[in-house]
Amino acid sequence: MREKRGELIAVSAPSGAGKTTIIKKILERYPEIVFSVSATTRPKRANEKDGVDYYFISEQEFLEKIKKNEFVEWEKFYDYYYGTYKSFIDRNLNAGKPVLLEIDVKGALAIKKIYPDSYLIFIMPPSYEELVKRLRERNTETEEDFKKRIERAKMELSEKDKFDYIIQNKDLNNAIEETSGLIKKIINKEI
Repeated sequence: MREKRGELIAVSAPSGAGKTTIIKKILERYPEIVFSVSATTRPKRANEKDGVDYYFISEQEFLEKIKKNEFVEWEKFYDYYYGTYKSFIDRNLNAGKPVLLEIDVKGALAIKKIYPDSYLIFIMPPSYEELVKRLRERNTETEEDFKKRIERAKMELSEKDKFDYIIQNKDLNNAIEETSGLIKKIINKEI
């Protein structure tokens, strides 16, 4: 008899909406969930760890992996490539483990096409104005990159209705509880 297949859950949001904070809390609460670490060609930031935050690889290596069809989805974003390893997802789902992706909107929609039984969760910022304020306060990028991020946020917000669930992050603790409850129902196959 075949083991049960794991659930695939993709969480997306515009930058600054709180998805990374929410996901960290989910992973603390549910150690059985496997977090899918993406590959990227962007430089590693001081607080990041290879294999934990991302797999940091060269552009040449990334392009070779594209040719070999190793990514379930990939995208070039701000001059850098980002992608999700297909083998990682399939191995864990086939082992019956729930897999959680923190992924951009386009990537999530690509995942849904390949894994139609996946669950897509969109984290909504309190408002567009609050999102702009949060991104401005981060002060982690050039003005040009900030403007690109804002334009991207507009596109991502316009795609929210294509997601299975939308969670409003007006209050971080409430958003964590709501997301946590939803994911618990998904991995317990109550949905």
